Amino acid sequence: MKNELAVVLVSGGMDSCVAAAIANEEYRLAFLHVNYGQRTEARELQAFNEIADHYKAEKRLTVSIEHLKVIGGSSLTDTSIPVPELGSPQSAIHNPQSAIPNTYVPFRNAHLLSIAVSWAEVIGATKIFIGAVEEDSSGYPDCREVFYRAFNKVIEMGTKPETRIEIITPLIHLKKSAIVQEGMKRRAPLHLSWSCYQNNDRACGRCESCILRLKGFTGAGVDDPIPYEEIPHEHRS
Repeated sequence: MKNELAVVLVSGGMDSCVAAAIANEEYRLAFLHVNYGQRTEARELQAFNEIADHYKAEKRLTVSIEHLKVIGGSSLTDTSIPVPELGSPQSAIHNPQSAIPNTYVPFRNAHLLSIAVSWAEVIGATKIFIGAVEEDSSGYPDCREVFYRAFNKVIEMGTKPETRIEIITPLIHLKKSAIVQEGMKRRAPLHLSWSCYQNNDRACGRCESCILRLKGFTGAGVDDPIPYEEIPHEHRS
């Protein structure tokens, strides 16, 4: 019998899908999705709703914070900034010593977590799950474990005395291949997830998010179930 309620931040991507599968094993589910004016907003929302339907989420909430698009500073929200593709010098995958890629949305995860905490406090949730990955990602500063430790302290100091809410980051130190394996083990509906930064119909196969996802499936020895416009040779089965 699952007694505790957990808010799960579900972008619709692979990592959040696996985080949802993990949360589902012990908690009742309240799914949260945040639109922030990203290029693939409509496709990510579709993935969120399909994953929420799959898990029969007890509660679901969709929030818009499109001021992040107005603020700009990221290729995900500003279409005048090109999204780094395979071989680009801006890619953190092929040049780990480079600056943080322009796909970083300034301080986005703090906005997401603040909304999640507000909702959790109202509905009585005790946990917030987020599929953040530090070790095998693009090097975003708000995906580091230290950030989530600090935010847990913020929750403790900024909520009612009786409130007990903890952020859980079950994937934080996993490689993408291990995340795919965790998803397969827990029967996560990875075929419903969407990771592409650019396209809404067929994943481009060239952006950093597609490459990281394909790398994960290749490392796990299984085919990615979503359709691609093109797949780099090293990730073809």
